[in-house]
Amino acid sequence: MLELRPTCECCDRELPGDSPDARICTFECTFCRDCAEGVLGGQCPNCGGELLQRPRRPAAALLRHPASTQRVLKPGGCQG
Repeated sequence: MLELRPTCECCDRELPGDSPDARICTFECTFCRDCAEGVLGGQCPNCGGELLQRPRRPAAALLRHPASTQRVLKPGGCQG
């Protein structure tokens, strides 16, 4: 099951489990749409993988399986 990390690793923007703006790679590195499409150019800075829209968990499922609360933030943000 996806962790659904709560924030963008670059800018710390909040990304709730049902956010259409979350982007992830295959390792679940998580970024907001603005950072993923902007400075990162659609490529994960951690693994080099493609960043795609994270699936959204329906509200009823979020109640049973909540999103992670562990925040991951790259020191100094992301560099292009």
